[in-house]
Amino acid sequence: MMNKVNKKILLGVILFAFYILVHVLINTGIIDSYYELNLVIIGINIILAVSLNLITGFTGQFSLGHAAFMSMGAYTSAILTAKFNQPFILALLLSGVVASVAGILIGIPTLRLKGDYLAIATLGFGEIVRVIAINTDYIGGAIGFNDIPRYTNWTWIFASVLVTILLIKRFLNSYHGRACIAIREDEIAAESMGVNTTYYKVLAFAIGAFFAGTAGSLYANYFYFIKPDSFGFMKSIDILVIVVFGGIGSILGSVIGAISLSIISLFLQGIPELRMVIYSVILFVIMVYRHKGILGKREFKIFKSRKKNRKKVEFNVGAISK
Repeated sequence: MMNKVNKKILLGVILFAFYILVHVLINTGIIDSYYELNLVIIGINIILAVSLNLITGFTGQFSLGHAAFMSMGAYTSAILTAKFNQPFILALLLSGVVASVAGILIGIPTLRLKGDYLAIATLGFGEIVRVIAINTDYIGGAIGFNDIPRYTNWTWIFASVLVTILLIKRFLNSYHGRACIAIREDEIAAESMGVNTTYYKVLAFAIGAFFAGTAGSLYANYFYFIKPDSFGFMKSIDILVIVVFGGIGSILGSVIGAISLSIISLFLQGIPELRMVIYSVILFVIMVYRHKGILGKREFKIFKSRKKNRKKVEFNVGAISK
């Protein structure tokens, strides 16, 4: 018991030291605005990847509409902070709530679908959100939303990433999380053991959408300007690529995937004419020779369950009924 407590304290100290170090480097100008921008992008991508992994990796629902939830969060935050002068913390939370409600509303009719049919339905939802944004003058339409206050900084990014990982991991270690994993492994078997599969799929969708909405809020209040095309189909694909690259069903894999792809993209900025070609080749090689992603479904010990003698939940569907 003391060993576990000591590990948690050590981890907390390391994270706090990392936060302070980066904060000092930013304030002293050692980390300039360009590298700070990349830190923000990495943080937002981690939130998006971990939240999508909950839906796709742990619950087994193939979604291509994650960028739509990010878009709803971004516009909600932009309206609250730019037009109504509301505090950023309120805008951040309401952005998540709005995206979560949208996740529930779209989830109830569509999550009875499976596989490619679900992917097409969520893709259609994303396009509906984008077209509505383009044709709504109140939020700038196709021109975009300007003059958004800049509240997002390193502190907000670090805290949001940490909260996202901790809450989603805690959810996965709970009864509800084990139900979601059981649905991924064998939905028919899970349902036969008494798991309300529709309820848990909608629940996972709502939680994932909530954190995607908060990521959108952080994005909007850092870049001053947003437009509908920033949250199109390709943005959803980018998030999915991070999840697959890091490892479907691995939270740590999503973190490493977001960091790795962001760094690769950063180093390829100097050769724009070959950037996408090299980027695509790297992804191709990884997927061919490591099709489960960098980590697969593995986690480091700090992410493992507390109960050493508990069997892998993905093969313990029977435990859900207890």
